[in-house]
Parts: sequence; C-alpha cells; structure tokens
Amino acid sequence: MVLIPRREVERITGMSRSWLYQAMAEGRFVKPVICSPSAVRWVLSEVYEWVESRVRERDNATLTDSGQ
Repeated sequence: MVLIPRREVERITGMSRSWLYQAMAEGRFVKPVICSPSAVRWVLSEVYEWVESRVRERDNATLTDSGQ
C-alpha cells in the first residue's frame, strides 16, 4: 500500500485543495489516512480508483446519450 501527500492527489486528480476537502466532506471523494497530527496521506490505489470511476461514469453517460 502506497500513501501519498495532498499535493500528489491534486496532481493526479487535477483538483484543488479546497475542492478535495469539500468533496470529502460531502462524501464524493476518498477519505485520507491520518498518520499524525501534521501528516495526512491518501491511499494511491483509492485515488486511482476514484479517477477511474469518473472515467467509467463519463463513458456510461456517453453510451446512454448516443442511444447505445
């Protein structure tokens, strides 16, 4: 299991810090692992799964929109 810092999450997702924390509060993004009071990390595989789920969602919407 690989843990990554917030800046890496931002780079992978293309989302800002404020978006990440808002989405987590709303249950729309994966929760971090609290390593210490000053160290918060995300599980890399969970972040990739979230990105992949957005792609699947897009692809499913495209198929539905095209009538296939």
